[in-house]
Amino acid sequence: MSVPTVVTRDAHPSVLNLIGQTPLVRLQPFERGLNGVELYAKLEWQNPGGSVKDRAAARMIADAEADGRLTRDRIILDATSGNTGIAYAMIGAACGYRVRVCLPSNASPERRRILAAYGAEVVLTSPLEGTDGAIREAQRLYAADPDRYFYPDQYNNPSNWRAHFDTTGPEIIQQTGGRLTHFVAGLGTTGTFVGVGRRLREWNPRVQLISMQPDRPFHGLEGLKHLETAMVPGIYDPTLADRNVHVATEEAYRMVRRLARAGVLAGISSGAALAACVMIARELRDAVIVTIFPDSADKYLHDRLWDEEDEPGQGEP
Repeated sequence: MSVPTVVTRDAHPSVLNLIGQTPLVRLQPFERGLNGVELYAKLEWQNPGGSVKDRAAARMIADAEADGRLTRDRIILDATSGNTGIAYAMIGAACGYRVRVCLPSNASPERRRILAAYGAEVVLTSPLEGTDGAIREAQRLYAADPDRYFYPDQYNNPSNWRAHFDTTGPEIIQQTGGRLTHFVAGLGTTGTFVGVGRRLREWNPRVQLISMQPDRPFHGLEGLKHLETAMVPGIYDPTLADRNVHVATEEAYRMVRRLARAGVLAGISSGAALAACVMIARELRDAVIVTIFPDSADKYLHDRLWDEEDEPGQGEP
């Protein structure tokens, strides 16, 4: 007996068509004690690859296909802390491309398993060198055999920030009804902050743009860079932010646990983003702050942060 194929009007022709239009949620439990400040987060793990990096990876690949830099005989190669690599791997599996990523060996086991599940080849690099070591290894592999690879180079590829200029920024404006007054985002490749920031600045120059990064070189905030001591991405625009704040790993971990108790199972960089938002919000009155939650906690469930205990009252939103 054959089973008929049912196609609903909401069906998408490709998993890639599910990228974008992620929900914006209000974080009311974290607004207590604030002076009329509203906090919102864009849940980017609703993208099919599970993170905000789906947007940039899809745009970098699409632009390279359009101008002939990416052809079927080339392997997609790049350095990653995990999420962009997963996005490449998902897109590669969907579109028939081989993918090779250079990844620090201390990346979470969940990330490595997801990459393997999609069929990507992983080249592990020194954990002491972080993403900078992965970048150097990707550059070495590409230089040794440039005809074999398409090297998007996410840290220096303008398609990275343009993805957010064209999609994430307009979505935030629409979803807030144009009410936002402040935008907060972490710095990794810096593509999200630069792309959204430039779009918001073009739309309303009065919107305050706040960037966030770890407070020290050796930190536990996967995906984020301490720019003072790291290789600065070529797409980073140091003139864009109205303010830059630093967040401690321990505070980000505490916020991740608080989010979970509030029903939002968010990743570590999301906890850092919320910590930065609360820091800024305490100085404001009647503001609307929007941030990005890059991924969920499903890639960090092995982490020791879940074994730590907060002081009485700290675990409550």
